[in-house]
Formats: sequence, structure tokens, C-alpha cells
Amino acid sequence: MKRRKFLILGSIFGLSPYVQAKEISTLEKKCKQVEPVIQAVQEHMFPEGSKLPSAKSMQVTAFLFATIAHKSFDKDIRAFVLEGAEELISREKGRFLTMSMVEKEKALRSYEKTNYGSSWLSRIMTLTMEGLFSDPVYGSNIQESGWKSVHAYGGFPRAKTKYLGT
Repeated sequence: MKRRKFLILGSIFGLSPYVQAKEISTLEKKCKQVEPVIQAVQEHMFPEGSKLPSAKSMQVTAFLFATIAHKSFDKDIRAFVLEGAEELISREKGRFLTMSMVEKEKALRSYEKTNYGSSWLSRIMTLTMEGLFSDPVYGSNIQESGWKSVHAYGGFPRAKTKYLGT
């Protein structure tokens, strides 16, 4: 290997931990910015007092963020989840969190009428339901309440650890 190539490769490999660290800190920052809005959307979709356990009681927001932050999660879908929440914040001029239930319903129905919004709400619904019905080892489906609500249970053998390769 020539000296020049060695120096270039050495520089790249020497900087790679810093590049990854910057990517993680940017992800954490974005997540913190949109987390309250995603949580509010999940709680609107799965409110207290329905036949299914509520989003709040099942800790599905923590599940969603742990899932999308995992290294194996698709980066494009992660970006879509975060950007869709930013779009909702922008559409509602930052007022979504302070809206009444009726106003939130109107805002979400309006967002749903756009292709982007419809896809984003569908993705949030999917990730939320994954939390509601996943094995409790993943941090949601507290006391198997999601399974019990639909009189069904997870597959066997049950998961013993959160994720492989973490």
C-alpha cells in the first residue's frame, strides 16, 4: 500500500467514530423535538378508556423511539417518522399540543387527506400497534395488556432479550 493511500484510509477510519457520534447526537436532538407531538398523536389514536389499552399506559412512545433509534431500523423510515412529525408541527403552527381533542381530530383528519400525512399517520399507527402487541420484553405491552385486550398471545418461544446484536 502506498503511503498516500495509507494516510487517506487512516484519516477516514480515524474520523469514523466522530461522524457516527455526530449522527447519533443529531438523531437524539430531532427525537426530543418531535417526541411530544408523536406522543400526543399516539394518545389521540389510543386514548384512555377504550377497549384497547391506552398509548400512555403501554409506553408506546418510548417503544417507538427505541425501535427507530436501533441500528437495524431502516434509516429512510426513521427520517420519515421524524420529518412527518415536523411537518405536523409546521402545519399546525406549533399549536398541536395545546389543541382540544376535537381540534386535534380535525388537524389529523386534514393531515390525513394529504398523501404524505396519510402515509405518516399509517406508519405511526403501525409502530404504535407493534408496541401494543409486541412481547413485553421490548418495553411495551405492559403486563401483556395488549394481548389480553384481544384475547390473543404472542408466539412461542418468547423473546428473552430485547434485540439481537445490541
